[in-house]
Amino acid sequence: MARKNKRKIFEDITLIDAGAKGKSIGKAPDGKVIFVNNAVPGDIVDVQTTKKRKAFYEGSAIAIKEFSGKRTEPVCEDFGTCGGCKWQNMKYEEQLYFKQKEVINNLTRLGHVELPTPLPIVGSDKQYFYRNKMEFSFSNKRWLTPDEINKGLAISDKNALGFHIPRMWDKILNINKCHLQEDPSNAIRNSIHAFAVKNNLSFFDVRNQTGLLRTLMIRISSTGELMVLIQFYDDDVAKRELLLDYLKSKFPQITSLLYVINQKGNDTIYDQDVICYHGREYIFEEMEKLKFKVNAKSFYQTNSQQAYELYKITRDFAGLTGNELVYDLYTGTGTIAQFIAGHAKRVVGIEAVPEAIEDAKENARLNKISNTSFFAGDMKKVFTADFISENGQPDVIITDPPRDGMHKDVIDQIISISPKRIVYVSCNSATQARDLNMLDHSYKITKVQPVDMFPQTHHVENVVCLEKRSS
Repeated sequence: MARKNKRKIFEDITLIDAGAKGKSIGKAPDGKVIFVNNAVPGDIVDVQTTKKRKAFYEGSAIAIKEFSGKRTEPVCEDFGTCGGCKWQNMKYEEQLYFKQKEVINNLTRLGHVELPTPLPIVGSDKQYFYRNKMEFSFSNKRWLTPDEINKGLAISDKNALGFHIPRMWDKILNINKCHLQEDPSNAIRNSIHAFAVKNNLSFFDVRNQTGLLRTLMIRISSTGELMVLIQFYDDDVAKRELLLDYLKSKFPQITSLLYVINQKGNDTIYDQDVICYHGREYIFEEMEKLKFKVNAKSFYQTNSQQAYELYKITRDFAGLTGNELVYDLYTGTGTIAQFIAGHAKRVVGIEAVPEAIEDAKENARLNKISNTSFFAGDMKKVFTADFISENGQPDVIITDPPRDGMHKDVIDQIISISPKRIVYVSCNSATQARDLNMLDHSYKITKVQPVDMFPQTHHVENVVCLEKRSS
């Protein structure tokens, strides 16, 4: 018996808001919420549902009956297929409005915390070409766009060097021009593609785990230095050196030319040996006269200009006078710790990734910063009463956890040691709201500052200042 098609089509749905993951929100005739792809708040659309849940639908706009005044023309030819910049069709001032609204809604509705008047979101001066790091994948079976399929044209080059199609781990869309990283990023990527095709260098087959070329990473620092890393699957010296020598000659401005040979099932490089073929093993980032060595495995905020704004806000919220002991939880490579070190008595950073802590120590030496200490380990296991006894009672805690937020044990420890001030930097205001709720009995929120690190996307950072409540 054929399975009944449960998809519905709802006509003339007015989209009234923006929701999670960049989707727009409407109401179905039965009163349920619909989360809609590929549309903008203010559009009136026909929607075909793709999922039905007890309280809501998910769907895609199949016809736009009336266009929203919040719309703008996307600049990228791959908009709607790539999936990386879901809000390119929305005016930037509207993007900022909905990002700020999401932060406040999450803190109040999920966190149930009392907020001061939020500070206006800090927008990005650069709305395109703002990323310092991009990662691309090779594929010998590139994704064909609906337009290519409909035209029925013969495809001479089936190789791709670009991005994964959303929710499809083995499908790669070839990219001619990405608007997220400045030149020479596009020139390097397109030159590699053309050279590989011309010289019969095989692109990766992810299903069969075969081929030479696997991934490409390009980093361009705020100082203008350039890192290129190619991940190879096959260990073919002649073909590898053919491509790397071409890049060295074609793009002499490359500061750091690296490669990895990775024959694992996945393409992460953090457990792989990175080999320097030409130039340095690292590039430099700079911020307020501080220099940071960034290697292939280093974490560094991917929007350098906005990272500076984010760190200035964090330092301002910390209210440092020069006499404070500061703990920087989830310190990463210690960028925030070193950025505030000149305004504090001492800064203690904790991070789970040992390599990141080694980077932090190296950068502190490089910057001649002597009042920082860095420790590696699982936060809930390191950040203990014994650790605090050895390293001192913090006056201020800065915390910048991953998207999942802080572990309950870490929050309990913060409450137990009772610093006078907490600055909470978050890339996920939903988990931040959960954590703030647990802190609410002991701490009052005094400042809220959203920061847009990723224009053309729904992602937003948020900085919250908490002051200890009087007993």
